[in-house]
Amino acid sequence: MTFIMPIVPNKILAILSFSLLIVIWQGLAIFINDNTLPTPALVIQVFWQEIESGQLPHHLAITLRRLLISFSIAMLLGCAIGILLGRHKKLDAFFDNWLVIFLNIPALVTIILCYVWFGLIESAAILAVIINKLPNVIVTIREGSKALDKDLLDMARCYNFSKQKTFTHVIWPQLHPFVMAATRSGLALIWKIILVVELLGRSDGMGYQLHLFFQLFDVASILAYTIAFIAVIQAIELLILKPLDKRALRWRR
Repeated sequence: MTFIMPIVPNKILAILSFSLLIVIWQGLAIFINDNTLPTPALVIQVFWQEIESGQLPHHLAITLRRLLISFSIAMLLGCAIGILLGRHKKLDAFFDNWLVIFLNIPALVTIILCYVWFGLIESAAILAVIINKLPNVIVTIREGSKALDKDLLDMARCYNFSKQKTFTHVIWPQLHPFVMAATRSGLALIWKIILVVELLGRSDGMGYQLHLFFQLFDVASILAYTIAFIAVIQAIELLILKPLDKRALRWRR
């Protein structure tokens, strides 16, 4: 007798996986029975209290503003420089060592130097985040530019495509996966850097609040603020990135 595995939709699997995580969390919290690991119910309670007090929305909005500014600048500059290096071998050879150096400088070092050189100001915080993210974007887009199909580019030249038309119909569809990879990895990386920036030199934002909770050993508040930020990033992924990804790839069958 052959056993047939039932077909389970991906959404159901995702719900089951998340439910299992909550069950494990609840079980560990009961087993440890200590303030260092609060139960999910307590974290949700603290989460709503922080929302009602206005503290969480206030600090979350400040952090998201810094994320939006630094992320936008890093992506725009990174894409432009990455395409330039990918299409010009001599420039790429000249700046390759620069990229390796900046990729390997610890984020903490960059943040401290920006604060020392420019002071504990907002622009120094934004600059530190941009410097830490920019090399990753450049490298990703550069590799995408190197992988462009030369035959398609030659075809565009033969048919006298304008630069705008060549970019829209030939270059962008090939670069799109690399841009999305840089975007998703950038969101995952950049918010972690922003938290460190806020912890070291800002008087507001999620990182600043987490630092206060750490001093008070308030793990429930730490987890509540973490969940809030994860929820926002997931919303960005589901409501913005995935629709854009789907629309950009609608030409594929």
